[in-house]
Amino acid sequence: MAKFAKTALISMIAPMAFVAPAMAQQAPAAAAPAAPAAQAAPAAAPMTADQIAAFNKAVTDFTAGQSAQQTGDNAGAVAKYDAALPAIRTAVESDPAKIDNVNFLANALYADAAAYGALGQMDKVIALYGESLPHWRKIVEAKPADAASRNILAGILIQMGNQKLGAQDKAGSAPLYQEALGLARKSVAENGTDKVSRNILLSALIGASQSAGDPALQTEAVTMSKAMLADGSVDATNKPAAEALSGAKAS
Repeated sequence: MAKFAKTALISMIAPMAFVAPAMAQQAPAAAAPAAPAAQAAPAAAPMTADQIAAFNKAVTDFTAGQSAQQTGDNAGAVAKYDAALPAIRTAVESDPAKIDNVNFLANALYADAAAYGALGQMDKVIALYGESLPHWRKIVEAKPADAASRNILAGILIQMGNQKLGAQDKAGSAPLYQEALGLARKSVAENGTDKVSRNILLSALIGASQSAGDPALQTEAVTMSKAMLADGSVDATNKPAAEALSGAKAS
């Protein structure tokens, strides 16, 4: 099979339609009596009044960042997201079990990465993706039926794999692609006609086949490329690789 480089990052999945948490979090109430030591679960560290105020401002900044991003003002979006992130990180550190705040942080990091990507600052994109990974994993684990979050996690893993593969780090890219493959296969199994899910799976197959050199993955990538080129479902980012794979197979 002819080899080809696939070093460019795939197009970002459109950010989820995300509603930031409601503002005006309340100061912590008086603590309830502690449970017996043998039964006590790790307690969340209560946020201070200043941290709560900072979190509420972060909600405002995040919302402003989304508005700027939607109008194409990515520099303005980056400024707002970067301003919001420290307080959101603090909220998650204070109570890691609060999935709404974990979701908020994951989305803020993802949106910030999208804005930096539009500005061409790919080093920032990869750094933000790396930070977001454990949060997206936690969301997908907590919400296994949430295909949108699962697809975003798979897309992030693929982009990070592509970055490593482009740097000739096949060993580093392989586990990222493998994790993405599992997620993408689940999404396609649930909805085999969804173009987004199918393109994510194709991207994962193309990357994994190059990083691992597995003939079975290479064959699967060729077969899927041909099928998606035939039915017109392949996206613009995957199309050059799909065409190269299909042409190599045909020859």
